[in-house]
Amino acid sequence: MIESYDIVGTIGVSIIIVAYFLLQIQKLSTTHVSFSIMNIIGSLMILYSLSFNWNFSSVMIEVFWILVSCIGIYNYFVKHKQE
Repeated sequence: MIESYDIVGTIGVSIIIVAYFLLQIQKLSTTHVSFSIMNIIGSLMILYSLSFNWNFSSVMIEVFWILVSCIGIYNYFVKHKQE
């Protein structure tokens, strides 16, 4: 039986995959805030699922994925504040 936290994690993975797919087909840019937001939401959902089924390496990559995405959001707002 699939657990609810696994469903949340799978949705999170799907969000990250969709963001990357949209990037590859040039419908989304790495400099647009929605790319970083999708990555943060996806990573948070994966972290939620990992809180029930702990894996240190997976948690570490998701935390760094969130941190890098936060840098992207920060850069987006700094750039658009200057315009």
